[in-house]
Amino acid sequence: MANETEQNGFITNALGAKAAYNLANVTKTKPQFGALTPKWLTKFLEFKGLETGIFRVNKVVEGETPLDVLCSQTKKNDIVPEGFVEYESEPREYRLNSISTIINVNTAVEDVYSAPYDQVQEQLGLAIESLRERQESQLINNDDYGLLKNIADSQRIQTRNGAPTPDDMDELITKVWKEPSFFLAHPRAIAAFERECTRRGVPPVTVNIAGGNFLTWRGIPIIPTDKLLVDGLKNPRSQSGKTNILLIRTGEAKRGVIGLFQAGLKNEHSRGLSVRFRGIDNKGVASYLLSLYCSAAILADDAIAVLEDVEVGEYYDYD
Repeated sequence: MANETEQNGFITNALGAKAAYNLANVTKTKPQFGALTPKWLTKFLEFKGLETGIFRVNKVVEGETPLDVLCSQTKKNDIVPEGFVEYESEPREYRLNSISTIINVNTAVEDVYSAPYDQVQEQLGLAIESLRERQESQLINNDDYGLLKNIADSQRIQTRNGAPTPDDMDELITKVWKEPSFFLAHPRAIAAFERECTRRGVPPVTVNIAGGNFLTWRGIPIIPTDKLLVDGLKNPRSQSGKTNILLIRTGEAKRGVIGLFQAGLKNEHSRGLSVRFRGIDNKGVASYLLSLYCSAAILADDAIAVLEDVEVGEYYDYD
């Protein structure tokens, strides 16, 4: 029997959309988690795997020159200076921190509702991305090994006028002039810097690296992250606010900043991350333990510098 439906004010003797919907297949997306970010820091930072979760940074006690040497065409009447290079007697050790969570999935739900997407895999995938988000935040803000906490006082500079200017960024480069790898800044800080460049008629060049488009300054990419907080927030509502901009040299061979992780984990899923099946309880709930082990080390003081008190709320009228 045909249905009489009303469309645009007219009665139509035809099958209605509401009834037809019950027979139609619906194309669905995977779960969309709006809090996820590209996590560029963990992609650009060089990582080193550890055997036992402990990393010791042995430094040389440096003076104005590391060792006296002889520079002469002839050594007949010259005495070659003697000496040795001193090491720190109490080098710093970094111990990996763990970031963990447990995911529970009802096996009945998994059995019945896993098409077209596997419920366990989707739950684990979102949990892993959440752990990676926390990892990036800890690399920057952790009270023990976080980059902001461990920057030497000599590597901290203030903005000249609040907003991040080309002069401020150049000053950062003087602090990390040995093969700097990338700037790191909140998107609001990057936008503020771009406004300052536009105001001066020197817009930054854009480059494509590892599938992402980044502004550069003096050829150094400016990498965005919302983990460098603005007034303590990832997404500040106020138009103004203060944050920090970092300049980093990464790589062990360059005596730079490196990330640390535990190598060879049991049930290793990806770098420094293990996923363990904990079993099924008497209510049919399957449980999974996710553990991520991470830390970071600054191998030399001049591997990182920070521009502090960066104001992100300066705007201009371009007439």
